[in-house]
Amino acid sequence: MKETSLDKIISLCKRRGFIFQSSEIYGGFGAVYDYGPLGTSLKNAISQRWMKAMTQMHENVVGLDSGILMHPKIWEASGHVGAFNDPLVDCKHCNARFRADELFEGNPDDGNWGEIQCPPCGTTGKLTEPRQFNLMFKTHVGPVEDDAAVAYLRPETAQGIYVNYLLVQGAMRLKIPFGIAQIGKAFRNEIVARNFIFRTREFEQMEMQYFVKPGRDEESMKSWKEERLNFYTDKLGIDSAKLRFQQHGEGELAHYAKEAWDIEYEFPFGWSEVEGVHNRTDFDLKQHQEHSGKNMQIFDQEANEKYFPYIIETSAGLNRMLLAILADAYWDDTENDRIVLKLHPSLAPVKAVVCPLVKKEGLPEIARKITDDLKSNFKVLYDQAGSIGKRYYRQDEMGTPYCITVDHQTSEDQTVTIRERDSQAQDRIGLDKLSEALSAKINDFSA
Repeated sequence: MKETSLDKIISLCKRRGFIFQSSEIYGGFGAVYDYGPLGTSLKNAISQRWMKAMTQMHENVVGLDSGILMHPKIWEASGHVGAFNDPLVDCKHCNARFRADELFEGNPDDGNWGEIQCPPCGTTGKLTEPRQFNLMFKTHVGPVEDDAAVAYLRPETAQGIYVNYLLVQGAMRLKIPFGIAQIGKAFRNEIVARNFIFRTREFEQMEMQYFVKPGRDEESMKSWKEERLNFYTDKLGIDSAKLRFQQHGEGELAHYAKEAWDIEYEFPFGWSEVEGVHNRTDFDLKQHQEHSGKNMQIFDQEANEKYFPYIIETSAGLNRMLLAILADAYWDDTENDRIVLKLHPSLAPVKAVVCPLVKKEGLPEIARKITDDLKSNFKVLYDQAGSIGKRYYRQDEMGTPYCITVDHQTSEDQTVTIRERDSQAQDRIGLDKLSEALSAKINDFSA
């Protein structure tokens, strides 16, 4: 099996309706993508699985959906207004723009930018000194665009959890430890957005903030690290050999973090983060108390004391998770001259396609009835266009795990053929047992 290139994945995504470049008819809009029919379905399946793993499987974790626009003081308290910056460098010759840390290893301020070569044009001595660039998108609320009306599109979803955590705790009568899970859009004005949907300016985060008593944070951190890594193999079907933990060193830790680990996946462009597991201590809650003047301590009834909880954060990018799944599932089956998306059957956007062998002799009518009978329980398609082999291979690219073929024998004994995507093995089964058999096959792989 050959290494999969990112270009092949991008081509398949466009060809089969997973992901499109945003505003393509106008030449595209940089680092923003639209999700087509199959991409939308796959994205929803992933997010539903994540929310189930968080809230349905944990009695002390609940959901939240906070606003994209929040009070601007929230971002002052969190440090985003003052410190959410990347160092920016421009080439005065070709006008290319870079993050300074990508051209110079170490502290960009220590670099001799007059001696560093511009990668695109090759000139030396034309790079500007680094200047700080805030990654937040700024907007205005109301009809007047002045400083009093400034607001920001949230660069992360976590702060919406922190400012609501006491409201949630009181409403749901939660006791320490407890978690709050949220899926939502976030926005970052990235200087260099690249690698398809890996780094974009508009993305979705899946974050869970777990509030624990100080002193119990390290055991909680260890537990959530293990659970989150297992999610990728057990719930998404990703190859464990393509996953690893990477710890943040002393110089890499965020200002709020006591400990931080990245779950990395080996993408076609190398090992990169799909999720972070962080011990954020009590930094955020103390900051919000200082800036808002409101009490952010929790009252622990069992201990009969007030304190700031420590926070264990699990933060995953839905877009990155989807890209990891696509990269892991992409299979160039050169032996059979086909491209296959070996998606977890329970995640596959389409569970089965129903194909009449020919367009006559009553077979389309039988196939249509089978489709109608199945679609209340499964997402199924009807397909009669082209040869049966082309139909099979078309569905293989879409990740459809099963193809149901209606042939002349179906009219005689009420049986059909079920073809399995990866092995191409075929079984004969009666129509009266078809739904049950399909359900069993999918549930064999589901979480």
